[in-house]
Amino acid sequence: MILTLLELFWSFVKIGFTSFGGLSMIPLISHEVVSHGWMNLSEVSDIVAIAEMTPGPLGLNCATFAGIHAAGIPGAVTANLGVLTPTFTVTALVAVFFIKFQKSRRMEQILTGVRPVCIGLLAGVILSFCQTNYVIGSAVSLPAIAIGVLDLVLLFKWDVSIPKVILLSAVLGLFLFR
Repeated sequence: MILTLLELFWSFVKIGFTSFGGLSMIPLISHEVVSHGWMNLSEVSDIVAIAEMTPGPLGLNCATFAGIHAAGIPGAVTANLGVLTPTFTVTALVAVFFIKFQKSRRMEQILTGVRPVCIGLLAGVILSFCQTNYVIGSAVSLPAIAIGVLDLVLLFKWDVSIPKVILLSAVLGLFLFR
């Protein structure tokens, strides 16, 4: 149990230090929890969906769910401390050097380089989640694709709120897939 807690802490420290919050954390969370055997890709997809629906930061919610899955309440606490440690550390450092960073051209250049990397990471996650969510067995699931397309139309064309789209998708999924 102690070893699992240490691995959870270290894994989420790495996630916190190497991602930039929000969706950019998903590939790293997915890799860490799957490679340690705490969850499979389907379960990661589920926790990301749940983490998006619940209030609070995505990384913290995912750390909570992954930690509980791996080691119960102590795992959730440990994973949360791990994912928050980098934030506390960086915030403290930035506070000390705020004036210098505020006017730094080099920092602007670094952030310009980070954005494409985040987009690439998200594209990789989208592809792996598409395989998990839209392929059943070895066949492409047309009903699942139809739900996904409907979701995109509702979100981007008709500006339906995310919770309503998630609820509708859940109902359709239950109806179509029992």
